[in-house]
Amino acid sequence: MAVDGGSAGEEGSGLSVTLETAWGLRERPSKGPKPGLSLDRIVDAGIAVAASEGIGAVTMGRVAKSLGVSPMSLYRYVSARDELYVLMQDAATGAPPEMPAEIMGWRARLEWWARAQRDVFRRNLWLVRIPITSPPASPHSLEWMEQGLAALDGSGLEEAWKLSVLMLVAGFVRNEVTLMADLDAAMRAGGREPDEVMRRYARTIDALTSPTPERFPALRRTLAAGVLDVADEEDTEFEFGIGRVLDGVAVLVGGAGGA
Repeated sequence: MAVDGGSAGEEGSGLSVTLETAWGLRERPSKGPKPGLSLDRIVDAGIAVAASEGIGAVTMGRVAKSLGVSPMSLYRYVSARDELYVLMQDAATGAPPEMPAEIMGWRARLEWWARAQRDVFRRNLWLVRIPITSPPASPHSLEWMEQGLAALDGSGLEEAWKLSVLMLVAGFVRNEVTLMADLDAAMRAGGREPDEVMRRYARTIDALTSPTPERFPALRRTLAAGVLDVADEEDTEFEFGIGRVLDGVAVLVGGAGGA
């Protein structure tokens, strides 16, 4: 689920310093420069800053200030902000919840997996703001990947297609959460309710397209149908989108001769 990066690690492991830290392969300092300071506390502080102020506010200086230590104190535990991002991401994402035994069939399992991912993102909207710099490799991100690939067991898809399907579904979830978060933030900033925003938008589109309706016939039909007059329910676009994505996967599965 998460996307990881980091600086180059030692030749012995072949892993970046970030991944060595995330997987517990790098020895953690036993005694810090300040009593009570630890890597877990630093990661928790970074998450708290991201949750309240956004991921852009997460700097070594800002996290150090929240902990009451100097920025240099953090570098004994974390080599750079990008490493902190990965550790925060892995901690906030957590391990995937156990899939209920009654969820049967690749489609139901994959949809459950997508909804579980969406729940994590919605609880931690800052996660979708972390730049994607490399494929997932942190502990929890690989656990989510494992669960997603296992959901496709019995589909008849070859392994490369399973991975492509997983990227498609995960990408849809991430994009949907990002879009909804952006729209919600814009509405809150403007101090307007969703229905009011949509009505203003409809009036704007009407004013812009009515002088030359022949140029925008499809938009004029949409306006006439009243589609833009009322905001959708919170989950409408997600329900529509995940259904159509899985419909497409079902065509692929059918072509592969899967169940």
